[in-house]
Amino acid sequence: MYPDPASVRRVTTIGAGPIGGGWAAHFLARGYDVTAYVHAMTERPALMDIIETAWVSLTALGLAPGASMERLTVTDDLATAVSAAEFIQESAPERLDIKQALYERLGRLAPRACVIGSSTSGLMMTEIQALCSTPERTVIAHPFNPPYLLPLVEIVGGKKTEKAAVDWAAAFFKVAGKEPLVMKKEIPGFVATRLQEALWREALHMVANGEATPEDIDIALMNGPAPRMAVQGQCMAFHVACGEGGMATNLDQFGPALKWPWTRLEAPELTQELRDRMVDGCNEIAAGRHFIEMASTRDHEIVAVLNAIRAVRRVRGSDG
Repeated sequence: MYPDPASVRRVTTIGAGPIGGGWAAHFLARGYDVTAYVHAMTERPALMDIIETAWVSLTALGLAPGASMERLTVTDDLATAVSAAEFIQESAPERLDIKQALYERLGRLAPRACVIGSSTSGLMMTEIQALCSTPERTVIAHPFNPPYLLPLVEIVGGKKTEKAAVDWAAAFFKVAGKEPLVMKKEIPGFVATRLQEALWREALHMVANGEATPEDIDIALMNGPAPRMAVQGQCMAFHVACGEGGMATNLDQFGPALKWPWTRLEAPELTQELRDRMVDGCNEIAAGRHFIEMASTRDHEIVAVLNAIRAVRRVRGSDG
């Protein structure tokens, strides 16, 4: 039913804001023909500002063969925008009524073989697709901002979404230069946003209680976990940090600290099942690699990240 993801050439983006514009820039940089739908043509200048700003970074990263902003078409006619679309990335305002009405129209107007992805950061596809006549091809395709730089796309369907559409979206985004994460089930906020929001809530608690300033928090993150997280997620960071014992040592030694009053977020009960899931999951990721090898790789990549950041800051300082 759906085309070969590698054969897609025409993408439609919906929305003129930072996310919609960012998606348009990303697809243009990957060599696609992009039709951008805007609510009114008065939004075109704002859209172009976003794309032109993004183009500087995208050019520095390297454009795909044939990539050009000349391959962009902007229209305020939805039927025209989607008539030849092979994939649609929707980034309409985060209001359920707006999205439901939009998907009701997209269900009628978009080619039947065209998957529709939503950039929503919190709404559920089951709710969004409620009025759509072709809900089986609608999926969440949630990016991280800016979508033209950060590779993550979280993908999940609604109750009426068919598995083939989810699988197709994952394959397409891989071809389109993204790192798709297919979720196991619908949850509000998906995966990355929930993790980010947990960090954000804790930061707000510290500021509210006079324990740290926003500057303190940003200094702590930028010079502590952030560089490491560019090469290792939270689970593998703790797995590798505990040496030979890995995650098992981490949980067995530091598990009781989960109940210490460090955080205002309620910790889950560290059951044997949870412990084993974490240990087994980290061992699967490690795939037999020794912790010294993984630590060496981590350190090498963190150094590369830090040196890259420092180089940019040195250039900025010399220009200033």
